Amino acid sequence: YEIPLRLVGSEMCIRDRLGYFSITIKPLVVKAEPFSNTAKRKLARFSEIDKNEQTYNLAAYLIAQLGKNFNDKVKGRITGQELLEAAIRQTQILQYQVGGMVAFVEAENKEKLLAFYENYGFKRFDTRQTVLGDAESHELVQLLKLI
Repeated sequence: YEIPLRLVGSEMCIRDRLGYFSITIKPLVVKAEPFSNTAKRKLARFSEIDKNEQTYNLAAYLIAQLGKNFNDKVKGRITGQELLEAAIRQTQILQYQVGGMVAFVEAENKEKLLAFYENYGFKRFDTRQTVLGDAESHELVQLLKLI
């Protein structure tokens, strides 16, 4: 199931949109190491466990392309917190409709940004390198939340 791009705000004009996000289901491998025993038990209920690697293999909701509109006309009308809460609410609706218990995000390795997600219950679990076209690769921090 994929919501290609969910626009938040006015239905009239794209310039008046407050923000946007997308949600898709992605396969995910999660290392067991950073999680509490309680979280590990929850992960074990809906994932395939690789005991040799100490990882959980599962499908999870990726909240992606989370962004605010900085157009002067709408600037300041929505906070990053409100936008993330809207994305989490939409993920919870999807969870109710089709199942699943995990959402994750990928973020640049900037403490302020990572603290923002951690404030909403996301927990760091891994990193991955990415390359966009001819650009240099950069590291993304992966953060997970049980929903």
